[in-house]
Amino acid sequence: MQMTNNPVFIDTNILVYANLALSPFHVQATERLQALAEQGIDLWISRQTLREYLAAMTRRGDLTGNIPITSLVADVRYFASYFRLVEDNLLVTERLLTLMVEIPSGGKQVHDANIVATMLVYGIPQLLTHNIGGL
Repeated sequence: MQMTNNPVFIDTNILVYANLALSPFHVQATERLQALAEQGIDLWISRQTLREYLAAMTRRGDLTGNIPITSLVADVRYFASYFRLVEDNLLVTERLLTLMVEIPSGGKQVHDANIVATMLVYGIPQLLTHNIGGL
């Protein structure tokens, strides 16, 4: 399933920051997404990304406030049509299990490891994220 043009996987935090005007990272996230799109780079997300976006945006906080669910559903539908969407399938799960044995991790790291597994299965070499830590 090798891709061309150095595709980039978009992490959930980038979508969250790009869609929260009050976020201190809003401008940075939107400018980076726009620059990648203008370069013709394929931008990828997974169904996990969509679920994580809904989870993050429905957690009430200073930046999110009380966003109507209809607005968030519209966001997710837009993302699913705008970005290239990969499935979280059996191959991804098997790769995740292999990664879990190779690089012991747990808790919230499992979600990040699943993104890595997805990228490996689909041949997506780059990740755009605001996270600075690793597995």
